[in-house]
Amino acid sequence: MNCPFCSNSETKVVDSRETNEGKITRRRRECSKCSSRFSTYEEVELLNVTVVKRDGTRADYDKRKVEAGIRKALEKRPISEEKISKLVGEIEYEIRSREKSEITSREIGKIILKKLRPFDEVAYVRFASVYKSFASVESFKKELDTFDK
Repeated sequence: MNCPFCSNSETKVVDSRETNEGKITRRRRECSKCSSRFSTYEEVELLNVTVVKRDGTRADYDKRKVEAGIRKALEKRPISEEKISKLVGEIEYEIRSREKSEITSREIGKIILKKLRPFDEVAYVRFASVYKSFASVESFKKELDTFDK
């Protein structure tokens, strides 16, 4: 790992901790040249997962797309970065736990909705309005009525 301050390639791990329920490893490092300290985060990357879109096309799984959708739904909500990262990690963990080489965008959307509902109701409704493509105010109202049950 190169030091971000002096670009020296010799750094040592001073401390290592599991975060996000063991899904991410935080490593505290120290540069042997300038003695600066910095943190790195390691997480398992979803490899070889193909997303089958609604139109039948296939694309490599992209965590950034999932995170962007969640961030858009959580825009202007009082949610910390740590909680957002944890939510994204939980979603990825569920995708990974299916142990399939392909997953549909619809399945990913269902996972996101399942995780968002108890996390933040406003974000859930925002995400659902795009995911479910509400055609009318009535269909939107029906979704809101599910919160009363």
